[in-house]
Amino acid sequence: MRIVAALQGNLDAYMAAEIAAAETAVTAGVRAAAAGLKGSWRGQIVSSGLGDRLARTIRERHFPPGRKSLNAAALVYSRANKLVDAFDRGVLIRSKAGFFLAIPTEAAGKYGDGRKRITPGGWERRTGLRLRFVYRPRAPSLLVIDNAKLTSRGRAVANVTRRRDGTSYTRLAGRQTIPVFILVPQVRLPNRLDLDRAARLWEGRLPELILAEWRR
Repeated sequence: MRIVAALQGNLDAYMAAEIAAAETAVTAGVRAAAAGLKGSWRGQIVSSGLGDRLARTIRERHFPPGRKSLNAAALVYSRANKLVDAFDRGVLIRSKAGFFLAIPTEAAGKYGDGRKRITPGGWERRTGLRLRFVYRPRAPSLLVIDNAKLTSRGRAVANVTRRRDGTSYTRLAGRQTIPVFILVPQVRLPNRLDLDRAARLWEGRLPELILAEWRR
């Protein structure tokens, strides 16, 4: 007895369809893993109290761009990578000049001159006021403003009152010495994030994500 077997249909077309299905599944699975990792990192940042603005710096890119491939890959990254990495590793921050780090209090406000990041010099230029250094041997030293008051928003301003004729005078009542900056030699950022754990989790899920897309 002789058995004869033969393939029916177009083998090349069949293989091309299978390759196309594989490219679709791999690309979709990689994209799903990247989206999941991006969401996980953003969620960690928000839940750690670091804010939505920093969370939105987490982005994703796909390779090759704009097409499907068996070699599909994705990159999840932060546009503020140094800051995110600092909270991920809990780094120690020192002054570049070897002096103090100036940490603004609420009385300092958010911006210096030209809406730049707040610094003692920028604060003085913005307000026209002079800060005074207060050394404390057993506690962080301070930069303070004398004869000042707090606004309704909690910002330190000069304790002066304007007359109707445009002149001003210093009020004796309500004047305070207000700390504007706290001076410390170094700061260790708390380790608030665990980005590697999330990356390993989504990397481990990649095969099942690809298989789920293939079954579709």
